[in-house]
Amino acid sequence: MSDDDPYLWLEEVSGDAALAWVADRNAETAEALAADPGFTPLKERLREVLDASDRIPYTVRRGAHLYNFWRDAEHVRGVWRRTTLEQYRKDEPEWEVLLDVDALAAEEDEKWVWGGASVLRPGHDRALVELSRDGADAAMVREFDLSTREFVEDGFRVPEAKTQIDWIDADTVFVGTDTGPGSLTHSGYPRTVRRWRRGTPLEEAATVFEAEAGDVSAWGYHDDTPGFERDFVGRSLDFFRGETYLLEPDGTLVRIDVPDDASAYAHRRHLIVTPRSAWLGQPSGSLLAFDFDAFLAGDRSFEALFVPDERTALAGHSWTRHHLILETMRDVGTRIEVLTPTDEGPWRREPLVGVPPLSAVGVVDTDPDVSDEYFLDVSGFLQPSTLHRGSVGGDAEVLKQAPDRFDTTGLSVAQHFATSRDGTRVPYFVIGPDHSATGPGPTLLYGYGGFEVSLTPSYDAVRGRAWLERGGTHVIANIRGGGEYGPAWHQAALRAERPRAFEDFAAVAEDLVARGITTPDRLGAVGGSNGGLLMGAMLTRYPELFGAIVAQVPLLDMTRFHKLLAGASWTAEYGDPDDEADLPHLRDLSPYHRIEADRTYPPVLLTTSTRDDRVHPGHARKTAARLRELGHPVLFHENTGGGHAGAGDNEQAAHNSALLHAFLWKNLTKADGPESGVTASPSAAPGAPSGTGSQHRAGPSGPGSGGRAYGG
Repeated sequence: MSDDDPYLWLEEVSGDAALAWVADRNAETAEALAADPGFTPLKERLREVLDASDRIPYTVRRGAHLYNFWRDAEHVRGVWRRTTLEQYRKDEPEWEVLLDVDALAAEEDEKWVWGGASVLRPGHDRALVELSRDGADAAMVREFDLSTREFVEDGFRVPEAKTQIDWIDADTVFVGTDTGPGSLTHSGYPRTVRRWRRGTPLEEAATVFEAEAGDVSAWGYHDDTPGFERDFVGRSLDFFRGETYLLEPDGTLVRIDVPDDASAYAHRRHLIVTPRSAWLGQPSGSLLAFDFDAFLAGDRSFEALFVPDERTALAGHSWTRHHLILETMRDVGTRIEVLTPTDEGPWRREPLVGVPPLSAVGVVDTDPDVSDEYFLDVSGFLQPSTLHRGSVGGDAEVLKQAPDRFDTTGLSVAQHFATSRDGTRVPYFVIGPDHSATGPGPTLLYGYGGFEVSLTPSYDAVRGRAWLERGGTHVIANIRGGGEYGPAWHQAALRAERPRAFEDFAAVAEDLVARGITTPDRLGAVGGSNGGLLMGAMLTRYPELFGAIVAQVPLLDMTRFHKLLAGASWTAEYGDPDDEADLPHLRDLSPYHRIEADRTYPPVLLTTSTRDDRVHPGHARKTAARLRELGHPVLFHENTGGGHAGAGDNEQAAHNSALLHAFLWKNLTKADGPESGVTASPSAAPGAPSGTGSQHRAGPSGPGSGGRAYGG
């Protein structure tokens, strides 16, 4: 293991030498993968899925309208639009286009990427629109008039930054952003919250709350629920701990006195708390309801809305006007029930009517101030999404049904459990053919294992076309570090215990071989961001288990991650390299430092983005350079745009996905034909930029995220 770092120059994101090196590596990868005759047809089939006009246009209700953001072949950067429920029920609704991002990008000669919008309630006539340059986390904020469909001249406008902003009323917002020295935390997020009034300079807005520079961020929020209007501010101490305060009209701060590792928020007369550690006799991962005013007065009586057990965890919850829809997971399978508060006694419980069994179910949207309406998405690994709409206690209707996107003939889904090194049972899903009949085949194993993110069943048409219908098997590993069994499952792989997640993933790989599903030379592994760290661990700790590995926008240098972009916000997950107590285990975790000359590694593909301002592209660049230096098989691809998602539009997304699947198929089916695997040639001497003279190419979030984004 080496502490030398001859490749620090590759951390210069836009340095000439670094970009020349990137251009050379991209050319090598294009020649190795994109030049194959099968690449373009594969990419076109994937692009067809992403651009399909009959996809479900998921929406968010804001007043009388349903809002949606949409990309397709004609709208590469997308359109923000809205319609009515009456129209939405039709096969081809009439949409009112509010903002055409392609037209805006052309007009302003900027590669704008949609970042979302916050609509002012209750009038729903103004919005705060976020747009980023080429997909970065940092975004510009502009006020938008929904009646004229134009940006408001002299309206609220915030320059590019990782801004936190929320409406208070039509003329006032809470804002935290980059206003100069001292306004950001070490992680690059807002350190102050200001109350900014229309028509006044942002720099003169009154500061109402201030976090410490070593915190992750500060935030402000206005609860505009009719009859329960309140202001809250707070700070994220680290990724999992924070403090929340009620901001009184006179500026007094009243601490919401819950443990700093608990999630807490107010909803009407309730205070809802989810503790990450045992509290008031309840286990971590519970969902507790208090009377808000009584809690502030010192009363700690509560209703336990959910209490986990060793197989069941909280997956989420959503409010309607009179009810709470509770989503739980039992061995990663979704269950939904409706809870109703009563004036006295325990909350009433009943199942949500019309939810199909053995499906992945998620609440898409509700309108908690107005009605008991809900929108529900139902899908499965081999089951395209169906969008339901209903009202709690009433009938439900099917609004939209997505068509099949890939051939599922002969495919099935099974759940198995592997036994990790310490005896822990680790669940995983297998989607593919009957291997008792076909024998071992090419298999793609995916994992994440961090930040309490759960990997739940969902329909993936891109993976279906690129892998499953070609005869491959897809496996999802629910390893520790995730949230599949609640906070304890996550905390079991925190900091120095991170190798538990690696051991879990390796145990699943070994179990797949033991069951005859695949063999090591036909088993590939894929992960992104924090999952890219997992892939680096598989490469350097368990290379004998895999025939090929792909790490997307990966975190790989664990001794410098806290110095690069948003990395300082993740020390609660991994440890702090500046702490002498943490540095030894971080150096041991660091894939970049574990690469050795005399070990045999499977071929690896590393992908990243120049515009990723969350996980620095230097992680992937430096690791690729070190592997090349030592003569190991590696390919590297860096998209110049796209941010942490790695792609800013469907064309980029299809290209990236085609590269990934072409690389894996080529390397995992070598025994089936004359194709040789991917090889790499050694680079120039350590520290010397290669490619001289070549053509140059120009809230806090965890390194990655799970879940599904809906609506606009």
